[in-house]
Amino acid sequence: MPFAIYVLGMMIFSMTTAEFTVAGIMPSLSNEFDVSIASVGYLITAYAAGMIVGGPLLAIGLSKVSKKRAFLLISAIFLFGQILGASAISYEMMMVARIITGVSSAACFGISLGICFDLVSPQYRGRAASIVLGGLMVATALGLPAAMLFNQYFGWRSSFWAVVVLVLLSGMLGMKVIPTASHSESVSLRSELASFKNPNLWAAFATSLLIIGATFAAFSYFTPILTDLSGFDTAMVPLILGIYGIATIAGNLVTGRTADRYMMPTLTIGLMLLTAALLMFGLYPRSPYISVLAVIMIGLTGVTLNPAMSTRITRVAGTGTLVTTVHGSIISLGVVVGSSIGGLTIDSGYGLHSPLWVGFILAILGLISLLPYLKRAKASAIMMKSKS
Repeated sequence: MPFAIYVLGMMIFSMTTAEFTVAGIMPSLSNEFDVSIASVGYLITAYAAGMIVGGPLLAIGLSKVSKKRAFLLISAIFLFGQILGASAISYEMMMVARIITGVSSAACFGISLGICFDLVSPQYRGRAASIVLGGLMVATALGLPAAMLFNQYFGWRSSFWAVVVLVLLSGMLGMKVIPTASHSESVSLRSELASFKNPNLWAAFATSLLIIGATFAAFSYFTPILTDLSGFDTAMVPLILGIYGIATIAGNLVTGRTADRYMMPTLTIGLMLLTAALLMFGLYPRSPYISVLAVIMIGLTGVTLNPAMSTRITRVAGTGTLVTTVHGSIISLGVVVGSSIGGLTIDSGYGLHSPLWVGFILAILGLISLLPYLKRAKASAIMMKSKS
């Protein structure tokens, strides 16, 4: 794989660490700005909103710029937002910083995938995507814990400045190793917009949203479920979440290997395992052994299906920056949908385990969304067999 692809993964790692950091240092930010924990939570929402709405708009604005230049401009915008956050003297200033970084992060996801797809032949796109998106998995396993340690020993601002250094380094490396042009730079905005008329693209978007929604309906509430239902001591939860992070890295490596040749089987089997894990967790949330097993299975099969989802998008609509950016926004929307519905079920009195059932239902809907394609594949296989 070209070294540039690893640099793109490093940038995604840096930006995803920035995204997750607030969740890990909420008490520190609450004390710093004299606001409630709920208000700090809105900083997470602001970042997600920036990714969902602003990312595609920024991608459209940069549609006539080369992908390398767009990558560098987006990195500079993110850098400005992160420096603003690290220097924030008020809650409002931090809110603006989070919106800026959310918008630029979504656009960077799209442009990074677009560049990586241009750098490899079609049969290696799944593997290339797994390296770029691996930055997301590593941020979950290592980036967030590191940010929490920085906060604990050097103060919350140090975790923000650490990301500034990482983004700056990634941008400088990108300037050196990303090719100035690629064979698909000529893709026009009009042709990309035409892709959105394809119903198969929206079907792929729907599956992606449901997979991520199912995962985050459960993941968002792992900590209270593990402590209040499964009976784990609070000190054990970081270890279990660390195991989850390792599982996501392992699952991402496997998916990256299988997504190119076996894209639909990878999605189908992965979704079936995710559904089984959520069902098992929902039925036996008070069993510590089953809980840990379910957490590992969700780590292996949830967000780790991203390379297969991205490969499906490129086969349906090509490698245009706008399409890949919108796909990233759809994934962010899945995070919001899953975690929000899970929270609503708890607030409505359905119990702390209810988000697991929300995840199970969303996973079932994800499997249903694949049925037309599985039937079509079966029909094609029968036709080929009859011809032979």
